[in-house]
Amino acid sequence: MDKETIYYFIGIKGSGMSSLARILDDQGYQVSGSDIDEYTFTQKPLEDAGIEIKAFAPENIKSGMTVIRGNAFEDDQIEVAQALKMQAAGEVKVVTYPEVVEELIEQSTSIGVAGAHGKTSTTGLLAHVLSGIAPTSYLIGDGSGKGVPDPRFFVFEADEYRRHFKDYHPDYAIMTNIDFDHPDYYTGIDDVRSAFEEFGAHVKKGIFAWGDDEQLRKMQVDVPVYYYGTNPETDDFYATNIKRSTKGSAFDAYYHDEFLGTYEVPLYGQHGVLNSLAVVAVAHFEDMDQDLVKEELLSFLGVKRRFTEKQVGPVTIIDDYAHHPSEIKATIDAARQKYPDREIVAVFQPHTFSRTIAYKEDFAKTLDLADHVYLTDIFASAREEKGNISSAELGAEISKFRDIVSPDNVAPLLDHEDGVFVFMGAGDLQNTEFAFEKLLANTQTNLQ
Repeated sequence: MDKETIYYFIGIKGSGMSSLARILDDQGYQVSGSDIDEYTFTQKPLEDAGIEIKAFAPENIKSGMTVIRGNAFEDDQIEVAQALKMQAAGEVKVVTYPEVVEELIEQSTSIGVAGAHGKTSTTGLLAHVLSGIAPTSYLIGDGSGKGVPDPRFFVFEADEYRRHFKDYHPDYAIMTNIDFDHPDYYTGIDDVRSAFEEFGAHVKKGIFAWGDDEQLRKMQVDVPVYYYGTNPETDDFYATNIKRSTKGSAFDAYYHDEFLGTYEVPLYGQHGVLNSLAVVAVAHFEDMDQDLVKEELLSFLGVKRRFTEKQVGPVTIIDDYAHHPSEIKATIDAARQKYPDREIVAVFQPHTFSRTIAYKEDFAKTLDLADHVYLTDIFASAREEKGNISSAELGAEISKFRDIVSPDNVAPLLDHEDGVFVFMGAGDLQNTEFAFEKLLANTQTNLQ
């Protein structure tokens, strides 16, 4: 990668794109980009780094640029079309996000984290632990990215959507699970597993895979697979003596018969233990001081929009990216662990019509694990603007369903001010969340 390269990102506020932009900026490249005008949670870190964000316009594409096109944009998007035209004339170079990530992968010992659920949390945890011990660059799907000179490690989130991860060649991979997500692209679970096998076939040294996942157990790859979990009989790395409290989780870790240590982490739910165990496994294979690993695990503060907590007066609000039944179950489980004596109020935004249709029964079953359930309207996507289902139809399947809320209608939530509010969704749910926070603040001020 030539330090004189000028990078321009089409879709710079995408979670992976913004992370990559920050890495390249840290490494001394000239970086700018464009995106929609609406505010996103990835925007502020870019602005804090001094990275210019422009509105889409063909004239933004200048001769001599290397243009990174976001995965969401087709050839007829105005900037993509201009960039392709100028590339044909030899004036710019157009590359994809995965192509640039692959360049970073080849520069150091790399660990890609893949999975239908949990990959962002696990990537964030792994990046935190390794960067506290050795020079580490990382790219996380919550918009976090950091580049350091001559890194020993590069930790990155490997996204399975549309097989974006298929051409990566990392040294190691962590695979948290395989599930039939993205029904707008994959034909079924076998198709998803084939994508993971395609990615796994490129891993150089070893794969760390969750042992309880049936699809991961079926995966056929030539590279060694080390399973992690809670079963000493079937898992290579396993956690025992698991203790859950309102302050987090603790467990003993083993690699076969070798005791690795006792670890504590301020995370909640079974997935917090499993993610931590995967990190311990990577650190063990890289001969890292386990006392330092313990220290770093204990100081982890989480990643954006993954069980992110705040207080508005006496009211507890949890913000989470969960948008699949498995993720919803894990998030509610974590809330139950930390707040065992309080009611859990779920506020969920269904994400895309196809996913809502495909998982209607599973959504209903997992959301009913909360004490009260509120829904917003379904969040559409650029690829799928309408569909044959509504939030009201989903709500009719949920026994704990109370109402549909929106940024203009959050008053129904005031019926549960003693509860823990868990806002879950991958779209613009934060607009409803922020409206509720504002209403709470006004209500509490009026009561004083």
